[in-house]
Amino acid sequence: MKFPVDSHKNDVIKTFMRLRFVIVREGNHIIMERKNSDGTITPLVMPNHKTINSGTLRAIVNQIGITRDDFLKAYYGQ
Repeated sequence: MKFPVDSHKNDVIKTFMRLRFVIVREGNHIIMERKNSDGTITPLVMPNHKTINSGTLRAIVNQIGITRDDFLKAYYGQ
């Protein structure tokens, strides 16, 4: 599977929601978080732009500790 290029922000949000993230707030950035089984919280911050470019998306995926394959499976709905 190919990593998405210039993804619509709604598609990216839906993907992160499939990965158990919830929206905390929206402004210039969209703030999401995931509560982990060990009680910790994983924060996610992405720009509130109409599209999210692949470089930004790759950086977010790396920062939150999700594998590329897990992200792509959630993105493409597999």
